[in-house]
Amino acid sequence: MEDRALGAVTPAISTHDLRLSYGATEVLRGVDVAVPPGGTLALLGPSGCGKTTLLRLVAGLLSPSSGEIAIEGRVVAGPGRSAPPEARGLGMVFQDYALWPHLSVAGNVAFPLEMAGTPRGERERRVAAALERVGLAAFAGRSPSALSGGQQQRVAIARAIVGAPRIVLFDEPLSNLDRELRETMVAELGALIRGLGLTAIYVTHDQSEALTLADEVAVMDAGRIVQLAAPEDLVERPASAAVAAFLRLGAILPLTRVGDGWSLGARALGPLSDPFRPPSDRPEAARADVLAAPRALRIAPAEEATLRGQVVAMQYRDMAYVATIRLDAEASGLTVQIASDARMRLGERIGLEIVPERLRWFPARTQAPAH
Repeated sequence: MEDRALGAVTPAISTHDLRLSYGATEVLRGVDVAVPPGGTLALLGPSGCGKTTLLRLVAGLLSPSSGEIAIEGRVVAGPGRSAPPEARGLGMVFQDYALWPHLSVAGNVAFPLEMAGTPRGERERRVAAALERVGLAAFAGRSPSALSGGQQQRVAIARAIVGAPRIVLFDEPLSNLDRELRETMVAELGALIRGLGLTAIYVTHDQSEALTLADEVAVMDAGRIVQLAAPEDLVERPASAAVAAFLRLGAILPLTRVGDGWSLGARALGPLSDPFRPPSDRPEAARADVLAAPRALRIAPAEEATLRGQVVAMQYRDMAYVATIRLDAEASGLTVQIASDARMRLGERIGLEIVPERLRWFPARTQAPAH
């Protein structure tokens, strides 16, 4: 759909200044999103950040305190109006599958069509097509209790798509599955969403799911979106030290300015690369939080190294070893990670050099904002 006035594509889903409060408790605090047709938006964040609440508002299971929700340009929730879930034309997949135990697999998938009054012949055709799509055509007559967790989730997905909605909402659909099966299902879901040309909002606390599946990821915290970006931008350019820490992109080093350089605890690091060169009308930043991803550090002879520490953990990951190093107490005793071609011994002492151009700098979280 195109907005003729603006000459732009109308978002499949959009929210404007969306808020929800329970008494004095603010659950959502002014959320703005716009998902284009055929796009997948992941809502990522810790428990209690508001991501499932936002999904339920879009679905019509909750009503906002203020703000608007529009689906394909039609306002479905706003001042004085709130369209019920069945009037929004959405499919939804829940975390707990929500399957009826007394119905067969086909009966569960057919249920929304029955509620919509779809004729029996058309209903059977659509159910068969949906089950075929998720690889369960041979399981139509079985009870959901006879299926594995992954198969039950496929039934829930078939039920969500059987009515041919253009938009499907996923509420942590894979959280009850083991990691290996989750990785397989994420790939299947991505292929299904693209194959059907669906628009999707996908709630998860698992960053690997979000980064794999989504076109854009909204990182949420305390009822707000703190960063909205494509997966690659999120990883390469996190908006804050808090986002970088949540995504586990590396160690956050709290640095203090000392003369023309910086220090970590009592350990002088030298000038490094300093992006905090503020305008001449205010003093230079006294502190900074710096993201040191594994690629921002390299092994160096201990006697010549900027930082020293002890190997406390080793892991083989993605064709290389990853060593966790606890820095000496003079460097605040923090832990950092570094990639290595060779396995190191636990307890081994090593030296590290910082690669300044690979650091990511942020204003210190405890530093008052400039006015």
